[in-house]
Amino acid sequence: MTFDDGGSSAWPCIASLLEPVGWKGHFLITAGYVGTLGFLGKDEIRALRNSGHIIGSHSTSHPERISACGWQELVKEWDTSVKTLSDILGEAVSVASVPGGYYSRKVAEAAATAGIKVLFNSEPTTKCRWVDGCLVLGRYSMQRGMSPGIPAGHVSPRLKQWTWWNAKRLGKSLGGNSWLRMRRVLLRGE
Repeated sequence: MTFDDGGSSAWPCIASLLEPVGWKGHFLITAGYVGTLGFLGKDEIRALRNSGHIIGSHSTSHPERISACGWQELVKEWDTSVKTLSDILGEAVSVASVPGGYYSRKVAEAAATAGIKVLFNSEPTTKCRWVDGCLVLGRYSMQRGMSPGIPAGHVSPRLKQWTWWNAKRLGKSLGGNSWLRMRRVLLRGE
């Protein structure tokens, strides 16, 4: 299971739900938010890692449209985040996830340049691909109201997520910054 952003609910709340059943999570941290209100501090990040969870990068500043960043900015986002988290943990960080679902090959290439070996994107797929030595993996999300009894190989929930994701991808592609404004309005109820 992956958890993006590095919100303060990761430790001990989410970890305390995973650990009794023997599950370990991938906690993907926005490094520039470490220690700020509502986000994990250095000690909590270390506690997660010491409990056997994987710590990875979710960029430095969580750009709204990371795929629209220039090459130097992309490399800086990944490199600074990886270095910050590696310094906190005292070990190399080589796992990451793409903020906001704005994946592109250029995002993966920049991640690989920063030493990231595994990059999660938000695309619901079971297909894996390699980009410059970085393994790019999609992921399915667990959603409110989803039955825990659904078998892992059940097609219907996967197809539903794939369809919704591709509709959003089209909206993002055509809408650009307008898509972001509309999303903010919908999420905030403005």
